[in-house]
Amino acid sequence: MPAARNEDAAPIEDAPTPIEDYALIADGRTGALISRGGDVDWFCPPRFDAPSVFGALLGDAEHGRWSLRPVDADAVPTRHYVEGTFELVTRWESEGGVVDVHDVMPVDTEEKIVPARADIVRRVVGIRGSVAMRTEVRMRFDYARALPWVRQTGTDDEPELRATAGPSAVVMRGVRFMAQDHAHAAEFTVAAGESRDLALTWFPSHLHPPAPLDADRALAATADLWREWSDTVTHDGPHREAVERSLLVLRALTNTDTGGIVAAPTTSLPEDFGGSRNWDYRYVWLRDAALTLEVLITHGFLADAKRWRNWLLRAVAGDAAQVQIMYGIAGERDLAERELGSLPGYGGAAPVRIGNGAVDQYQGDVIGEVLVALEAARLAGLDETEFSWPLQRALIERVIAGIDTADNGIWEIRGTPRFFTHSRVMMWAALDRGVRAVRDHGLDGDAERWARIRDRLRAEIEERGVQRGGGYFVQHYGTDAVDASLLVLPQVGFCDADDPRMLATVEEMERTLLRDGLLLRYRTGSGVDGLAGDEHPFVACSFWLVEQYAASGRRADAKALMARLVGYANDVGLLSEEYDPRARRQAGNTPQALSHLTLVRAADALAGHSGRAADRH
Repeated sequence: MPAARNEDAAPIEDAPTPIEDYALIADGRTGALISRGGDVDWFCPPRFDAPSVFGALLGDAEHGRWSLRPVDADAVPTRHYVEGTFELVTRWESEGGVVDVHDVMPVDTEEKIVPARADIVRRVVGIRGSVAMRTEVRMRFDYARALPWVRQTGTDDEPELRATAGPSAVVMRGVRFMAQDHAHAAEFTVAAGESRDLALTWFPSHLHPPAPLDADRALAATADLWREWSDTVTHDGPHREAVERSLLVLRALTNTDTGGIVAAPTTSLPEDFGGSRNWDYRYVWLRDAALTLEVLITHGFLADAKRWRNWLLRAVAGDAAQVQIMYGIAGERDLAERELGSLPGYGGAAPVRIGNGAVDQYQGDVIGEVLVALEAARLAGLDETEFSWPLQRALIERVIAGIDTADNGIWEIRGTPRFFTHSRVMMWAALDRGVRAVRDHGLDGDAERWARIRDRLRAEIEERGVQRGGGYFVQHYGTDAVDASLLVLPQVGFCDADDPRMLATVEEMERTLLRDGLLLRYRTGSGVDGLAGDEHPFVACSFWLVEQYAASGRRADAKALMARLVGYANDVGLLSEEYDPRARRQAGNTPQALSHLTLVRAADALAGHSGRAADRH
């Protein structure tokens, strides 16, 4: 049942900070979004899917914010990530001088179990002159439903501000705060050559506050760990900087402890500004995680594939018939969707949701995505275990059991289930990978039976999934409409990129789905998704189109579209779910794994690679 609305929730004061103004910092378990103006507006410790401590992203300062910037209101910020890391550096140039603010979430480098803390360090470094700084913190625990008990502790030399609400607590160190209307503020000055560390630590409220960090050691070790990973990135092709940042985003969205890969670190950033298409993406979709794995495998990160395969074994457990399309970060199954009244929504886009109703959907494509990714891992050298291949066999049988069932499709429609062509092709791909595993890799399984069902399914798709007059693939059986997900068909080997049916499909997409040169997922006005309102072009779909152009000989079109799409990333290289080309703004949850993994795939295609990793083999 949806949570009751809080009619006393504070209204939004002004236009919200543009989505593209946010940068992510992360520690391998959770992350924080920091605006160009120096505001920590989203922070959910200790995991991405935990309740927020700072929730201004979906409201305003009264819903939780930690600001840090010069007192000079005219100070101008520019920012960048330290290369190969998630250390965010914001340079403030003011009349009195220049300072750099280094925002870092230290990565656990010593403990080998889940630590009972999450930290944000904000280091202010004087570069030139002398700059007066102001910081203000408003902590609002549990999605702004709990105003914490706050008290000053520590000593004059080492002041602490402690906040507690229910199971969560925060301690802030580095400056003495003064209370002001349920907020706490402080001012200090940093001159050239000086530095000041402000640190926030989240911890379970039943424990004593963790000891202060050795900030120098923690920041250096964190930078080293990020660089150790990013230095191994391989990409011999165009847009290397964008590829490296995208792979780093995918790593940041992967949980260090469990191996679960979340779709995005945010919830309820709107696909339709002011509308109700607002969803919680802080969970592990099998599809998105599998697609992420393929990209990581292609670029040499096989260890990540092994960790996720172990995660999958734990999540699916003993009965493949009970497989869900999504799980919590540690494999939790109960992700019921609820509405929050305590947060008014980004720019008033309501409702704000936690959990996701798609958890109860049947999406026929998902197992195919998983098996394609696991074959890629197998081809890359990841050996099967006594449990991993039996799991895949069981998943193939789950595909067969649902082969006559209509589904909700890749876009998780909330309308009537249908026989979506993309879903049917991915079911074909699941059977095909099973057959190849037996015939090419010597694994055990009923390859003859799987091949008969696979071939029968192909015949069905070619009969019912192709528009007779136009000769193009259709969104679902019984329609003449197309869908951007059809661009995946040549990627998984169902047909060639230059197959006449595929070329006709692209032509129909260009005619009906392009908006200002970018690709929509489908026509929202058709009623197929069962939702009101519109949405903006989906970033991943346009990257798929780049890949299709490159693979079918339209290299000039591919290069032009790719350059345009990469240009829509923000100043630190992050992409959200959608882009509004008319208002020139990002939309939807951010940063989005699917947007970044398809960027990498598109760049690989421009470098001469096409198709999924297994088919390239």
